[in-house]
Amino acid sequence: MAKPKLSFSCSACGAVTNKWSGRCDGCGDWNTISEDAPLSAGPSTASLGNIKGRSIELTDLHTEEAPPPRTTSGLAELDRVLGGGLVPASAILVGGDPGIGKSTLLLQAAARFAQSGLKTLYVSGEEASAQVRMRAQRLGLTDAPVKLAAETNLRDILTTLDQEKPGLAIIDSIQTMWSDNVGSAPGSVSQVRAAAHELTNFAKRKGIAVILVGHVTKDGQIAGPRVVEHMVDTVLYFEGERGHQFRVLRAVKNRFGPADEIGVFEMTGKGLAEVLNPSALFLSERGEPSAGSVVFAGIEGTRPVLTELQALVAPSPHSQPRRTVVGWDSGRLAMILAVLEARCGIPFTGLDVYLNVAGGMKISEPAADLAVAAALLSAREDAALPADTVVFGEISLSGALRAVGQTENRLKEAQKLGFTSAIAPKGGKAPGVSGIKLNKIGDLTGFVGDVFGAG
Repeated sequence: MAKPKLSFSCSACGAVTNKWSGRCDGCGDWNTISEDAPLSAGPSTASLGNIKGRSIELTDLHTEEAPPPRTTSGLAELDRVLGGGLVPASAILVGGDPGIGKSTLLLQAAARFAQSGLKTLYVSGEEASAQVRMRAQRLGLTDAPVKLAAETNLRDILTTLDQEKPGLAIIDSIQTMWSDNVGSAPGSVSQVRAAAHELTNFAKRKGIAVILVGHVTKDGQIAGPRVVEHMVDTVLYFEGERGHQFRVLRAVKNRFGPADEIGVFEMTGKGLAEVLNPSALFLSERGEPSAGSVVFAGIEGTRPVLTELQALVAPSPHSQPRRTVVGWDSGRLAMILAVLEARCGIPFTGLDVYLNVAGGMKISEPAADLAVAAALLSAREDAALPADTVVFGEISLSGALRAVGQTENRLKEAQKLGFTSAIAPKGGKAPGVSGIKLNKIGDLTGFVGDVFGAG
């Protein structure tokens, strides 16, 4: 029998190597490399033909099965991100920066689910039971019928879950869980993978919904092996800036609902409060029209959301001008600047460029290209766009403007908040919306000429 090969993994980024080193070549962190416990190789390929297996039952694609039942929490924003509520026997992974409010959100959700009649068990591996009770007291949740435990031993947790048979179990966090059949420290890649595998399988076998809390790396990804994200049914990220009170719960994977759906919360002294109209909240502090400020009509999942994009362009005292972005892709900003210079003859050489998405929102939609270009041009020319105008559209490398989806929903959301005009690309299905004037433009050069009087 061949000797199993040694394998080492980084607990910060999940990179795998065949030898130990003090510094990870993948992420550059020190003292994060640990040995993985070897897994059983199973029967050899040559002997598979001699093994008699059971016959697998096959079915066709046509089914009469009813959709899975769902339990709603009463938190409309959470239920929206989950796809309409909690599905039995589902595994959910929630990640976010330290101190962003993951434990607060899940404790509030546990209380709501428990009050709706779902037996709920909250297991904390990071805090003592007294600390969790103090948070519950601050949030006014002490009367909620939630069962609480502070434990990290995975075997004991699974035994307790099997005896109590809850409808929902919350594990905070997966990086603190310790399995006694894996010879490595808690938080290592092997331990995280084993704990996630056991808890997910237990949820499927027993019909229990499990929510796992995961730490994130400095790059914003959930720490540990990426296979954990493949194991679970739903992956949620809890996002937000420390300086803002807004928090965004975003679904990046969901087998029971739409991905990229968002729920918006506001951090208050009594916990997280739902924001039922994010557009109005993100634009609530917008004052008189100013250069560099543009309102973008975006789509997050199935919901239209209006956000303010802010740009600042100033002469650079350095030989290498700065390009600073908050809430958007820096690579896409570089592309927009290159297209403006190559196709429209508007240089940004020797100018520092700063771009910010107001309210701590993060935008990944290509439809924001035209709004970003408008904000950059407005800041560069010191010319403000009308306050009642929204902008959206994708920019190609040729300078042409490409149509985007759900134009009608974007316009309806803008009209609901009092906007009377919109700038969008030509082409595509763009039904008119009463009360809002739609200005269709074919390319970026035409946009510069029509809006800023230059070409």
